[in-house]
Amino acid sequence: MTLPKITTTLPYEDFAVETDRTWVDWIHDADDPKKNHLKLEALDDLLVLDVSEANIGGLFCSSILGEFGADVIRIEPPEGDLARKFTPFGYLYKGTGLGYLVEGRNKYHITLNLKKPEGQEAFRRLAAQADVVIESSKPGVMDEYGLSYRHLRAINPRLIYCSIYTYGHFGPEAGCGKPDYDICDQARSGIMAVTGEPQEQEQRMPWNVPTKEGNWMGWYAGGAWASFGILAALNYRNNTGEGQMVDVAPPEAELRFADYHIQYYHAFKELRGIIGAYDSAVFPYTIIKTKDGFSFIAGFSDVNWEGLTNIMKNPELRERFPTIFDRLNKENQPLIHQELEKWSAHYTCDEILDMVQDYVLNRRGPGTVATAKMTDIKETFEDEAWWERGVFDKGTDPYYGDVAFQAPAWKMTLTPARVKWLCRPIGADNEYIFLRYLGVGKEKLNEWQGQGIV
Repeated sequence: MTLPKITTTLPYEDFAVETDRTWVDWIHDADDPKKNHLKLEALDDLLVLDVSEANIGGLFCSSILGEFGADVIRIEPPEGDLARKFTPFGYLYKGTGLGYLVEGRNKYHITLNLKKPEGQEAFRRLAAQADVVIESSKPGVMDEYGLSYRHLRAINPRLIYCSIYTYGHFGPEAGCGKPDYDICDQARSGIMAVTGEPQEQEQRMPWNVPTKEGNWMGWYAGGAWASFGILAALNYRNNTGEGQMVDVAPPEAELRFADYHIQYYHAFKELRGIIGAYDSAVFPYTIIKTKDGFSFIAGFSDVNWEGLTNIMKNPELRERFPTIFDRLNKENQPLIHQELEKWSAHYTCDEILDMVQDYVLNRRGPGTVATAKMTDIKETFEDEAWWERGVFDKGTDPYYGDVAFQAPAWKMTLTPARVKWLCRPIGADNEYIFLRYLGVGKEKLNEWQGQGIV
């Protein structure tokens, strides 16, 4: 018997591999953000309702979905969301704070008073057509309105319902009524307890107190993880047809960044405390002051420590602290850091970079050393490389005009994220959205406005 011949053509064998250009040139052309408008959107079949209130986490979550093409309807109370006031020094641009301006991107903006029965019914009708709801109310508030997950899933079993709240929706503190702000998220996560600068032996940095982590990092962590949860739930729904609730507490989301601190405490019942320029696991892996600013530098393993001390022309320092265990000693780290800064004080950031690159690239000795200049926002904003990568954009927004903003982080060959517009004024899309989804015309909207519903 003659067996049939089996062919094994793989899916990619029909593609011709272009090799006449370098990889960098090829992927630049394939990924170029300037071509995003010519490509498809991965989530263009989704309808998202963002009814989060005074919460950058909810806004960031819906921004991510909107950047990938979802139709996001941002629902504010008639007076506008408090988040529109989140801005440096109270500065408002055309009535909108800069924080909201960034995260109002790609969203239709409507107003709806959920405290009124008519507003609740309108939201219910919108949710019946939606794929995703994002909210940040205290546990039980949406349930009192008849708008919680258990109510909405009865009319829309495919709905993905995401709640973002500091204390979560169950547990001993879920109904505590405590404040629900980013700084609460940071404080509860435990991450703040390792920020700041520790007290050193010579009292050079004597404050020894924790610091907040900059711009709303608790909220942003919560919003990012919420978007991941929503996308995973959508994938499950594609396979089963079932929606579900996604419950994200931002402190728990930020706790995911705690790295080894949980395990260290579990094993030794000790707290590492404020870290600042030091590190519990690798050192030197730190920030050093230079003639013109600050640089990061790393040379923590024994061979890389040899390389760093070679660059410093300081073999005596290597002999004082020869092993990684010597360099991780809490008493030794300030001494090592002081020696690093005695050396770095004589050089600029660029000079240190040149010395490190010369040593590593030309193999002047053993070990690999890493360094990078610490830049501020001005230097980052003016760096041509960031603009070439499409990290920033200056769009001409229909309402807000020529405003610079941070573009999406993803570069993708087929379905990249993009920013189509920056923001909208309060209720700017009321007529369009209510007519499209609820069949409510201008006359009815005027009536609702008089009743405080929109």
